[in-house]
Amino acid sequence: MRDDLIICSHEQGTPEWLADRAGRATGSRAKDILAKIKSGEAAARRNYRTQLVTERLTGKPQESGFVSKEMQWGTEQEPFARMAYESETGNLVSEFGFIYMPDLMAGCSVDGIIEENGRVGVFEAKCPVSATHVEYLTAGKLPAEYKPQILHNVYVTGADFADFVSFDPRMPGKLQLFKVRWERDDEEIAEYAVELKLFLSEVDVLHKRLSELAA
Repeated sequence: MRDDLIICSHEQGTPEWLADRAGRATGSRAKDILAKIKSGEAAARRNYRTQLVTERLTGKPQESGFVSKEMQWGTEQEPFARMAYESETGNLVSEFGFIYMPDLMAGCSVDGIIEENGRVGVFEAKCPVSATHVEYLTAGKLPAEYKPQILHNVYVTGADFADFVSFDPRMPGKLQLFKVRWERDDEEIAEYAVELKLFLSEVDVLHKRLSELAA
């Protein structure tokens, strides 16, 4: 892991944690940063840029903090997903708050950091509905919808790999845990970094423009 990262101590999901993230591009929104359409700009990308600018202008997080039943389930099951992973692999997962870069307005809230044979990995756990968990089991690969998040978190932390886990205690025995490893690909990471820095430069331009109007 990069040795110049700034690590916040606030527990994930708290108001303080939301404040730590405000104005910075995060892994959970990497998919929006990369959103593409055939012409013009994807609404998700535009809306996320506006959100970050608003957070920088006001100093306050713009996320509602709304938690659905599915999200609550995921939060409650995450510790068990971590324990199941540790039991199967022998790897210990260290928990962290928000981690951000000192030289770029970007950070991430990983579900954990792993050390294995001198290498550092990112731990990403999901606890979805059973139908989705079964899809992950049968596909046997990293779900495409989480690839941007993995790229972002590996880029920010400088990790060597990412272990993606899906956990569903409602399934029988060995079907409860699905795990797949994504090994760092420097070419893919570099391509993502270009997109991230372009997006953040657009955030900076809009922020400056609005700050001048407010002066």
